[in-house]
Amino acid sequence: MSSSTPVIGVLALQGDVREHLVALAEADALARPVRRPEELAEIDALVIPGGESTTMSKLALLFGVMEPLRTRVAAGMPVYGTCAGMIMLADKILDGRDDQETVGGIDMVVRRNAFGRQNESFEQGVDFAGLDEGGPVHGVFIRAPWVESVGTGVEVLASLHKGTDAEHVVAVRQGNLLATSFHPELTGDHRVHAYFVEMVRAAGHGR
Repeated sequence: MSSSTPVIGVLALQGDVREHLVALAEADALARPVRRPEELAEIDALVIPGGESTTMSKLALLFGVMEPLRTRVAAGMPVYGTCAGMIMLADKILDGRDDQETVGGIDMVVRRNAFGRQNESFEQGVDFAGLDEGGPVHGVFIRAPWVESVGTGVEVLASLHKGTDAEHVVAVRQGNLLATSFHPELTGDHRVHAYFVEMVRAAGHGR
């Protein structure tokens, strides 16, 4: 499956699929959309984009990728989730539908739409651990979740204050899984995608 450059899919059920494909290509990965189990089987890693997490969950079940994705995650496949993708990687959700399913894998509790509705979207610089050059990441938050709590195996990579609010966790990593509340694919700053590509290489995929 692996080649000299890692093959990274973007779950193409909804959300900023094209923008993630561009960001991954700029970060020196082979990027392709993924909708079906046979396409999932051909990649080294996956990005789960933003969107509406309940709809994404239903579509993942409809297209038959939910169970194969859970199996790949359990086997160690690297996955990066942004916004709704963060919710999909959470082991527990607050303010979700009772029947909402997730892929899981990150020992965290995530609150949906925690930063407010669409008209409360905002942009703010985020200090991201592990990115030593270039200053804060430009964070775009659109109906974004935040992380309420994490287990002992989860590394917090970024937190922020919005106005006078308390500090909230907005980026985490557990093993080969990475998640952010914000959308780096919308900014032209591809450092978080490059960070993920290096995670994929460290897991034994690509050069």
